[in-house]
Amino acid sequence: MSIRLSSFLSQVERGLQADAPILKGGTWDTSRTLNYHTGLARLALGVRAGTNMAEPMGTILLQAFDLADGSSCLKVNLSWTDHDEAMQCVRSIFESPTIDWAAEASQIASTWLAGPPAGAEIAKLTIAEPAEALAAAV
Repeated sequence: MSIRLSSFLSQVERGLQADAPILKGGTWDTSRTLNYHTGLARLALGVRAGTNMAEPMGTILLQAFDLADGSSCLKVNLSWTDHDEAMQCVRSIFESPTIDWAAEASQIASTWLAGPPAGAEIAKLTIAEPAEALAAAV
């Protein structure tokens, strides 16, 4: 599974650059962190406009592990800068004989580029409000 972490990150990176070669008028600024021993990897994504410092855009976290039946799983966590943790997107990719890792990486890149998922609007009511107001808000 350790080789899959770095190759999967490379495929995601290529997918991001193919889908959006120029982002916010700048070039991609990426940084990888890999720990093969623990099966964890992180791709920090940013954009660099000209000679300015890179602006952070978000991260893609990977966790590789073996399941009880001996097959492998890759858990992917997508997050975007300036969005709270509720706006994260988590996906598990299970190894199978028909899995197309390049297509999965391309899908992850497209999902990240699409931005955070739309969160449900939660009515913020105070304790002093009556139950009818709560029922109407739902």
